[in-house]
Amino acid sequence: MADAPLFDRVAIIGLGLIGSSIARAAKAGGLVGTLVAVDRDPAVRARVAELGIADVVAETAAEAAEDADLVIVCTPVGACGAVAAEIGARLKPGAILSDVGSVKGAVVRDMAPHVPPYATFVPAHPIAGTEDSGPDAGFAELFRGRWAILTPLSPADASDVARLGAFWEGMGAMVDTMSVEHHDLVFAIVSHVPHLIAYNIVGTAADLEEVTQQEVIKYSASGFRDFTRIASSDPTMWRDVFLNNREAVLEVLGRFTEDLTALQRAIRWGEGDALFNLFTRTRAIRRSIVEQGQDTAAPDFGRRATAPAKD
Repeated sequence: MADAPLFDRVAIIGLGLIGSSIARAAKAGGLVGTLVAVDRDPAVRARVAELGIADVVAETAAEAAEDADLVIVCTPVGACGAVAAEIGARLKPGAILSDVGSVKGAVVRDMAPHVPPYATFVPAHPIAGTEDSGPDAGFAELFRGRWAILTPLSPADASDVARLGAFWEGMGAMVDTMSVEHHDLVFAIVSHVPHLIAYNIVGTAADLEEVTQQEVIKYSASGFRDFTRIASSDPTMWRDVFLNNREAVLEVLGRFTEDLTALQRAIRWGEGDALFNLFTRTRAIRRSIVEQGQDTAAPDFGRRATAPAKD
């Protein structure tokens, strides 16, 4: 726990999985004096008050942002611009505005014009999450051992970038920085396109006429279960991600399509060496991810055994 709060007053706008986890982690780590939360959904605001994960539950984003030293927008990326337009004039001198979106180019385009010159905008992206959403889904440990990427917009913002980085580190995250453009390309391949593939293959299985949907569920093997976990993520969030990172996603999809065609050819013509070499390369990447602590090597990918359902 921090000896003294990094920020006297922090406002979190949007209390889904990420926003509610930040609220819990920041309070648990002593990183904030007063934590203000707001969500456009009255039911979410009521639940946040009930859970007690914020000191103040505001009625509007503008009200939450007023007098805050740090404001973090945790809405889907498609809503970030409208939130910035609402709160921009209410940001106090010296305030830091940030976000948690997995797309940075579109967020900067939509938010930056509303940030007054006496405040600093530092875009951010925590690489953490689950398939669950809402204020009940959050937990303080979500960011431990995970990366938080900051995409500074100006060298002049260095002190605020360092301060925000310390905030994320205080919640257990590892912090790195990169440019906005590089971020969007990197996460098109490591996150966005894999989600798109998962959504597509689960949809294909559901539409396959020769296989009933009940069989898809009943005989689901580990690979398909992983796809369904990814494909159950928040549809609003992922719709906005693909629409707002379309250039990078389409670039990576083009390369993926070419590689898939080559794989199809290898299978058709019985090119076993080509298949073996590809699978060997990809297996090494999996091992590297485990070695860096970004996943577990536990049997069955760490899934907990569950007892058979009772009638």
